[in-house]
Amino acid sequence: MQYLVSVIDDTAGLATPDEMAAIDAFNDRLQAEGHRVFAGGLAAPASATVIDNRGEEPLFTDGPFLESKEYIIGFWIMEAPDLDVALKLAAEGSKACNRKVEVRPIL
Repeated sequence: MQYLVSVIDDTAGLATPDEMAAIDAFNDRLQAEGHRVFAGGLAAPASATVIDNRGEEPLFTDGPFLESKEYIIGFWIMEAPDLDVALKLAAEGSKACNRKVEVRPIL
């Protein structure tokens, strides 16, 4: 089963050097144990473009879909045998990046 682990923050600041070292070590461990599928960081919400093509013509809107105090700044897609393992890994990822995370199964 695969899980999306979203990293949530309320600032546009990048990870500190210590946080990056912890994230790199966590990513290496995920890879070595066969849990890491893909991971990445995201640019600030102000760089987003929302596209709605449900009508006759696509509508492009600058900026985030939602105004929020917190937003997704990065993510992991993890492979885990069950939710308990995914939650344990996500808790370790939260510790490594020093931010909250959200776990959701990929259907």
